[in-house]
Amino acid sequence: MSRAAVPGLPSRYPIGAQLPALYADDDFAQRFTAGLDTVLAPVFATLDNLPAYLDPRVAPSDFLAWLASWVGGIDDPRWPVELRREAVVRAMELHRGRGTRHGLVDALRLVLGVRADVSGDGSVVWSRTADSAPPPAPAEAVLIRVWPERTATVDADRVHELVRALCPVHTVYRVEVLPGPPAGEERQPHA
Repeated sequence: MSRAAVPGLPSRYPIGAQLPALYADDDFAQRFTAGLDTVLAPVFATLDNLPAYLDPRVAPSDFLAWLASWVGGIDDPRWPVELRREAVVRAMELHRGRGTRHGLVDALRLVLGVRADVSGDGSVVWSRTADSAPPPAPAEAVLIRVWPERTATVDADRVHELVRALCPVHTVYRVEVLPGPPAGEERQPHA
């Protein structure tokens, strides 16, 4: 999308009409200012519609990446426009859950259209004693099982990419891609 010169876009504020009366009948002055009106009309149209540019639900699609960068949202030009809009709208909600089970499940559902179940805690330990010996290596990895919900298949590479981006850096995890919900799984995954 371009907000440059738009053929035929009228200016809401024609410069020629704002000139002193002396220039109202001057053909050269009117033609010159009409040329400026053509150049400035898209600028005025953009400024008049500025609130719409800042609302991800109605903003031009080429503004979505810019809006996502403002709120630290995730954005991928490969996604459909409606998904990109929803990711920007829900950016703050996704930030609140970042690094948690619930946040990971929500992000996987929103971004990739998959259901997920996260089990395990990554064997996180801590100590109240200063200068104590470091804890042993984590005993088990977090298990993330995903299966299709909106699509027929699951792109394992994209799942790994998203999980890597959203999990805390110290977390050891394993991803399993399932063809459907696990046996005995409730309608809602564990969050």
